[in-house]
Amino acid sequence: MIRAALLALTLALASNGALAHNYHMGIADISYNPASGSTEIVHTYTGHDVEALLTQVYQRQFDLGQKDSEAALRRYVEKQFYITSADGRRLRLDWVGIKVNADNVVIFQEITRTRLAPGARIHHQMLTDFLPSQRNTLNVQDGEKIQTLFFDQKNVELPVR
Repeated sequence: MIRAALLALTLALASNGALAHNYHMGIADISYNPASGSTEIVHTYTGHDVEALLTQVYQRQFDLGQKDSEAALRRYVEKQFYITSADGRRLRLDWVGIKVNADNVVIFQEITRTRLAPGARIHHQMLTDFLPSQRNTLNVQDGEKIQTLFFDQKNVELPVR
């Protein structure tokens, strides 16, 4: 009996460790869609990190499957991620929506009828204000050309070439 309880406790502790993760990362892709003439932005982050962030920021529990949670996430994203043109003007990023599964949150945005031009600057502080070890990778693709940018607490704004 004691042996079974000890085994159950060991398994429970081991499974909790398996659920936690020691690295925090996000990935985003920006690409021009010639069919629509728009620049599309797709972000992917760990769902549990996003929910923990929103809980801290707004001091209440969040379920990203609920409409009010999406609105809170949108406010956060629009503050932490934006793009400016070469002349410093902030570009309008339209919110398309989110897709949530057990592991990830995928966020969709677009710059309607606009191609991202060289000299634009990307400001990317998603989750770095909450998780000091957060590293975000962003791929900018225009045709065959791909530029990869890396963001963290020290690198929050980088140019597009």
